[in-house]
Amino acid sequence: MLVAQRTILALLLLLAMSLPASAQESAQKTREAFRAMGISFYEGNAVTVLPTGIGKYESLFADIERARRFIHLDYFKFQSDSICHALFDLLARKVAQGVEVRVIYDSFGNSHSDLPLSKSYIKELRSQGIHIYPFSRVRFPWVSQLLHRNHHKIALIDGEMVYTGGMNVADYYLHGKPRVGEWRDMHMKVVGSVVDGYEYIFEMMWYDVSGEVLDLEHYRSTVQVENGIELALVNRVPLENPEVMRDAYAAAIDNAHHLVQIVNPYATLVRTVRKSLYRALKRGVRLQIMVSTDCDVSVTPTIVAQEMRKLMKRGAEVYYFDGGFHHSKYMTVDGEFCTIGTANLDGRSLCCDYEVNSFIFDPEVTHELEDVFRHDREERCTLLTPQLWKDKFSLCTRFSGRFFSLIKNAL
Repeated sequence: MLVAQRTILALLLLLAMSLPASAQESAQKTREAFRAMGISFYEGNAVTVLPTGIGKYESLFADIERARRFIHLDYFKFQSDSICHALFDLLARKVAQGVEVRVIYDSFGNSHSDLPLSKSYIKELRSQGIHIYPFSRVRFPWVSQLLHRNHHKIALIDGEMVYTGGMNVADYYLHGKPRVGEWRDMHMKVVGSVVDGYEYIFEMMWYDVSGEVLDLEHYRSTVQVENGIELALVNRVPLENPEVMRDAYAAAIDNAHHLVQIVNPYATLVRTVRKSLYRALKRGVRLQIMVSTDCDVSVTPTIVAQEMRKLMKRGAEVYYFDGGFHHSKYMTVDGEFCTIGTANLDGRSLCCDYEVNSFIFDPEVTHELEDVFRHDREERCTLLTPQLWKDKFSLCTRFSGRFFSLIKNAL
């Protein structure tokens, strides 16, 4: 009898060990992996998902209008068009009301904009009391364009809230572009303690561009949401923690139990993330990844196509977003947690640039992103199949994709 009981217990233990971890456990394992990497966590936050440019700018402008102490903006690009001018006109009015306004833009991002901020316009903004500086000024011999770009999209207001995600400041988030059509993106507004983390990032960048040391205590967060959401802030700083962003993505994917959904515009991938995706598929995780048919960078789709074909052959569901450019950068895991931020899944973002993502440990926000994904998948996407691959990509395109993929992987 005792032997039989021991046999049953052993079988039950073996069965328990063979069962996959629950979705909640995958989230907990990801937390533990992040803490081992030194990633900071912030409790007590409220997240509002902003999946359209109209939604982002309406909310941002309203909150700037209510600002009473300070406004800190750190963007890769301000395109000198109607929405940008409306924003700076509003900022000038806030300065006149006694609000401190500081702005950082990436010099390379500005110089490669369709409508860059001109020297005369920047001079005018400074004359209105707006403190504005470029990051990593592009100078001869222009090597800065090969180095580390400031790819942030951060807006901080009064220590109460932060806006961040994939959107720069430009009209095409509202009206699209003739070349690619509708320009889709994902942003969010967060109220709570994580504002301190984003403020710290801004102040480090501000010191770099201006030499001015800001007092974090003066600009620290003034709000913590009761029973709020836990966020992990992944801040990639070149030369300081160059691997943290790709390792964070890999850890989240490696701990996934049943479902990973990814939307990313330049998914040319790096080895760390690619291997994690392959391992997830081998474990039986359902991987759904959405990329764009159209793109603003000419060679990128051919490289992305090669990566998507490899994933498809391993069992991933690859969806091509049609009728526009999906510039969003988000991922959901197991319906339990997700990430929204600035990082693309390419070598530039994951190996070179300043990037920042929040990993949001909350099922409600995660389900909201899943709903956005589901809508786009059902209404705007085409599933990649072996036949579609042959029909969609010519022999010349496939060859160039393989050629550029070899170059990319050799770097």
